[in-house]
Formats: sequence, C-alpha cells, structure tokens
Amino acid sequence: MAGAGADFYSSNNDYSGTRRIQAGIQELVEYRRNTTVRIWYNEQTENFATHWHSAVEIILPMENWYDAAVGEEHFHLMPGDILLIPPRALHSLTAPETGIRFIFLLDPVPLESIRGFSRAESLLASPLHLTRSQNPSLYEEVYHILLQMRNEYFGTNDYSDLSIYSLFLNLYVVLGNDRSNSQQTLSSGHIYRQKEYAEKFNGILEYIDSHYMDDLSLDDMASSAGFSKFHFSRLFKQYTGFTFAAYVCHRKVRIAEELLSQSDLSITQIAMQSGFSSLSTFNRVFRQQKNCSPSEFRSKHRFNHYIHT
Repeated sequence: MAGAGADFYSSNNDYSGTRRIQAGIQELVEYRRNTTVRIWYNEQTENFATHWHSAVEIILPMENWYDAAVGEEHFHLMPGDILLIPPRALHSLTAPETGIRFIFLLDPVPLESIRGFSRAESLLASPLHLTRSQNPSLYEEVYHILLQMRNEYFGTNDYSDLSIYSLFLNLYVVLGNDRSNSQQTLSSGHIYRQKEYAEKFNGILEYIDSHYMDDLSLDDMASSAGFSKFHFSRLFKQYTGFTFAAYVCHRKVRIAEELLSQSDLSITQIAMQSGFSSLSTFNRVFRQQKNCSPSEFRSKHRFNHYIHT
C-alpha cells in the first residue's frame, strides 16, 4: 500500500493529518464536511491516550501491527485483522514506528430508526476482533464491505455517503446473520418459522426500546408473544445474545450512558429517566455492566460544551 497508493489516499482525504479535536477525553470526531462519516488513511506513529467518541470505530491495519486497549481488553492487531469498537467505549491506541492502517469512524444514529436495528446494535455491545483464521467466511464478508466503504469514501461518486451507510447497515446484517446461523434453534427450523420469529422478536425489542421506563415483566412479554416463559427465554437469548432481564438492563444502561456523558442532570434524575426504580438499583446494575459507578463514568466521559471552529 505504500508509494502511489499512499499518495492517492492521502491526497483524497480531507483529514489525513494528525489533528484530533478533544474535549477532555471525548474526541469530537471531525467528520468529512456535512457528513457523519470519516475514513482515515493513517500512517501516523504517535499513540492516542484513553478517549471515547459517539462513533463506531473500525480499525484495519494494512502494514505492521497496531495495538488497541478497549476497557480492560487488549488487542494486538496484525495486518488484515479487523477490530470493531463500540460507541462511547473508552479506548487507547498504540502505533509502531512505521505502519499503515485504515480507521473507519461512523455515527450509528442515522440507522437507529430502522426496524430491527436495536438487535443489530447489541452485536457491538463489546469490541469484536476478526481474523482470517478464526472465522474465514465472516471475515471475508466484513473485509469486502470495508474495502467497498473505503473505495466509496476516496472515490468520486456523488452518492458516496449514501453508499457507505448502505454498506454500514449491511455490515450489521452480516454480523447478525452470522450469529443467527450459529444458533441451533433458530437456524434449524423452517424458513417460515425463522421469519416469524424474526418479525416477532423485532417487535419485542422495539417495544422494550419504547417502554424501558415501564415495569417490563418476563411473564407478560412471553404471554404477549405466545410462548411459555421457558421457551420465550430460550429463544430470546438465542436471538439477542442476552437474557430478557439482561437486555432490558442493557438498554437502560445505554440510555444512562448518553445522559451521563451528554447532560448535566443529577445521577438520581438520570436513574429515573433511564427507567430504574431506585438509585441503589441503578448504581448496582451500572457497575455490573460498566465496571464503574455512574459518577465515575461521568467523570471519565465528562461532556464539555465544545464548538467546532
């Protein structure tokens, strides 16, 4: 990728330099003008200390290794490896003395109104490291999507942003299909039943997303879906990767994360607005999921009223 290729990508990238906009440890991603997409041809040698941003970050080393720490997890990426980092995850990056990698930064908000995206979003609740050797078929699909996104970004297509987001959505679909295909109950049934389950559970997740402040009962949700509690629990876990209770808590904590980092509401107010019945429950559940208290999370992700200039 060196030589002429490097000249092409550097000359066509509005943000090929090293400038990063920081507000405390929050990175305010400098997207390409009037978009929510940035793909960075990166050959910089400096490290980036712990920071976070609201974008999904995807790292694809092309020459030499690249290291990332996401929360308590550490990843040593070799050329061709792919690392997907969830939004708002604290992470740091360590570069070798020489090397080239592509860094994809995409805001998932434009996809959130699409039916079924809540389930897809849960696929990136934790960082995902893909290599050719571990899952060749999934890796090849994801790698091909990333190359298409890169080519669109550095190309001349007037609809490149629309194309990139269609590919971004397809990335979630590919990851979701891989999960479904690895789940025996859903994948072993007839196609009609698979579609029926998908439609039913998409509706259930949408209901949870819009009623997370209510007292959601496993018994009531199972009954409304037409399943026994046992069967519902088993299918829900296979469909989402979470137990019912864990998914409800995941969505509530997701709301709380946004409020903690983007508002000046008190911890008690955030607990109530996130659907928790008490401050003690909020503190306990939040610590279980994020390994820190809400106050500690806020201090790490403190929102700063920063204006682009």
